Amino acid sequence: QVRLVESGGGLEETGGSLRLSCTASGLILRRYAMGWFRQAPGKEREFVAAISRSGSPTVYADSVKGRFTISRENAKNTVYLQMNSLKVEDTGVYYCAADAASSDLYCSTRPSAYDYWGQGTQVTVSS
Repeated sequence: QVRLVESGGGLEETGGSLRLSCTASGLILRRYAMGWFRQAPGKEREFVAAISRSGSPTVYADSVKGRFTISRENAKNTVYLQMNSLKVEDTGVYYCAADAASSDLYCSTRPSAYDYWGQGTQVTVSS
């Protein structure tokens, strides 16, 4: 059974940092492109960042470019999202997702491309 478990969320002040982790079980992470998405109250789920199976390329939403960094550690079956210079608008539930991509050099921004999803971790940024 495939499971993706996010951790590292919490309450942080504007300008602060958080690092989210997503640990996978039941699959071999190096075979999957990985993505992070988020959903704020009353809004649709939106793309945040993605990383290919090989670790490059990475793709970011314009709203987080330069502030967030996605990385992966296949030996630990874990993907990370380092979030710096947090803003109130970064508040939401953050989900990681796994895509059985066919290429080492591909990662998608579309939620429909992803095969497995975690339950999410709450990130709240206060002003």
